Amino acid sequence: MFETAELGRTLDKKTFAALEPQLRVRLLDVQERLRAAKVPVHVLISGVDGAGKGETVNLLAEWMDPRFISTAAFGPRTDEEAQRPFFWRFWRTLAPKGRIGLYFGSWYTEPIVERVFRDLKRCDFERRLRQIEAFERMLVEDGSLIIKLWFHLSKKAQRKRLEGLAKDKRTRWRVTAQDLKNLELYDRFAAVSEQALHVTSTGEAPWTLIDGEDARYRSVAVAEHLIETINKRLARGENQPASTSRKLVAPAAAPKVARGKKTKEVAHSAYKTILEAVDLSQTVDDDVYDDQLEGLQGRLAKTWRAAKQQRKSLIVVLEGWDAAGKGGAIRRVTAALDARDYRIIPIAAPSDEEKAQHYLWRFWRHLPPDGSVTIYDRSWYGRVLVERVEKFCSEDAWMRAYDEINEFEEQLIEDRIVVVKLWLHIDRDEQLRRFRERESIEFKSFKIGEEDYRNRGQWDAYLQAVHDMVERTSTTSAPWHLVPANDKRVARLEVLRLLCEALEKSSKD
Repeated sequence: MFETAELGRTLDKKTFAALEPQLRVRLLDVQERLRAAKVPVHVLISGVDGAGKGETVNLLAEWMDPRFISTAAFGPRTDEEAQRPFFWRFWRTLAPKGRIGLYFGSWYTEPIVERVFRDLKRCDFERRLRQIEAFERMLVEDGSLIIKLWFHLSKKAQRKRLEGLAKDKRTRWRVTAQDLKNLELYDRFAAVSEQALHVTSTGEAPWTLIDGEDARYRSVAVAEHLIETINKRLARGENQPASTSRKLVAPAAAPKVARGKKTKEVAHSAYKTILEAVDLSQTVDDDVYDDQLEGLQGRLAKTWRAAKQQRKSLIVVLEGWDAAGKGGAIRRVTAALDARDYRIIPIAAPSDEEKAQHYLWRFWRHLPPDGSVTIYDRSWYGRVLVERVEKFCSEDAWMRAYDEINEFEEQLIEDRIVVVKLWLHIDRDEQLRRFRERESIEFKSFKIGEEDYRNRGQWDAYLQAVHDMVERTSTTSAPWHLVPANDKRVARLEVLRLLCEALEKSSKD
């Protein structure tokens, strides 16, 4: 495939001088329109050493308004990055809506290099490419534009380029011993890179080859490609991504029954959901509770210390009805942990900064490093719960989220993170009793408001949403645990027990 980028294209100085001012005006124009349309653009600057990647990044920053461009360069992972999943550092640098992100090196660099040096098995390389494809598709479906540029040089041209840089006192610092070593492995780099590009050049995020031998031709080719691609994206309008080949399978509709001469849709509550199978009659005596609480907290402390020594991490996802007792359960968990080991992330409505990113962005930011715990008080499942029920996002968006969430959690588990997902379930009568109790106790009154009663009116819709969530995202490696919580003491003990069992199981794996 690289033969098409080895044709020796050139551009003379006079033609370049005539084109440059026009290109700069057009680039500034599409940049301004991007801001107005609130479309995020991610430009990947990848390819062979010496093909002009760095010069291109600098050129774009010069020709465009640098205030609305972010640049990220990726080399070997730092210690901080090595303690978290592969995509963590990329999520942190994603350009928000209306901005352009230039990525010098990208999520392709590490797997290609590791495969060339045989530090990554073929099956692991192919799995990483599949994850990359899913990552890019997720961004595109959320409205992003991904422009992937591969800067290419023939082996002869690369050698000439590196030798030229090394001879010039002003540029010799740019040529490293690793660059020269990579040159000797040119053919293997080409073969591995070609495989990566073939697999990940999709309809929604295709690769474009750039002949990097002539600087003037390269600059014009990149600028014209950016202008053309961005204009096509803007023509579709905000939040109108490229179509994809995936088919969305909608949840089953509520059954219909005959009502005389008319057919009426039965409410979701008229047939049984997974939550209605939870036994809420369980109780525990005070003395038994105290004894079991102490024992389970001690067990959790011990199992967590063992997991920490193995440099594992723990993520606890706590979801449930309003007033189901999530806060009380969290306090019993953290009482068994060293305060230096955990963070509690309460999730409310997204901020303006968070709204400018993909909905998973704010959760990636808080992933724990090795040997740490993150407890999410509500989580990414808001996409398929509150955002679905309240129609804060489209049906296509929350339907896509099931696969996106499963992919996200799969990556966490691959990185040796233990994921425990808990839904605290209570019935409607118990919720109403707790609401009224909160209103009558002064130091609890801040926990209750009109919003809680309004949400309560959507009970049946949430029942179905939780049912679909469990059905579609309860996987073998990250199952949902439905915790009976009408008795808060039962719920707290069950949460502790489930965390202990998950950590003990992980220690044996």
